[in-house]
Amino acid sequence: MLTSTVCAAVSAAGLGIAALTAYRKRFLAATRIAAFSLIPIGLVMTGVIDWLTGIVFKPTVWAGFGLLALSAVLFMVSRGVERRRGGIGGRKERRSAAAAKPDAVAPAASAPSLGAGRAPAKAKAPQGRDSAPKDDFSDIEAILKKHGI
Repeated sequence: MLTSTVCAAVSAAGLGIAALTAYRKRFLAATRIAAFSLIPIGLVMTGVIDWLTGIVFKPTVWAGFGLLALSAVLFMVSRGVERRRGGIGGRKERRSAAAAKPDAVAPAASAPSLGAGRAPAKAKAPQGRDSAPKDDFSDIEAILKKHGI
């Protein structure tokens, strides 16, 4: 009941200010002030104000908001810990899972395929018994061994 009276008084004051503004030939501003001043009484008539006051003054509602906030905080903390760990499982579980996975590259993918782009450049090979050029991958093997691959 008190909220209805307060809202009616605010609306009446706003309409009075709008009338004074219109008297000063500022009709656009008077229209905006009148529109804003009708909002509180409209909220009272629709019942929104009674609903809001019922929410604000009930301790069980505030306890519910507190529980929702606690739930959100717990969820964010658990997500942060999970990201810091790097996943759900520990280091041992990740290593065992990585060892159990098959290779990511298919066996037939080890030979490079030549597309329709450029033809490979041919190097002059020495004529002799071993005429095929030897591939020197020793530097690549050293890098892979250095990284434990």
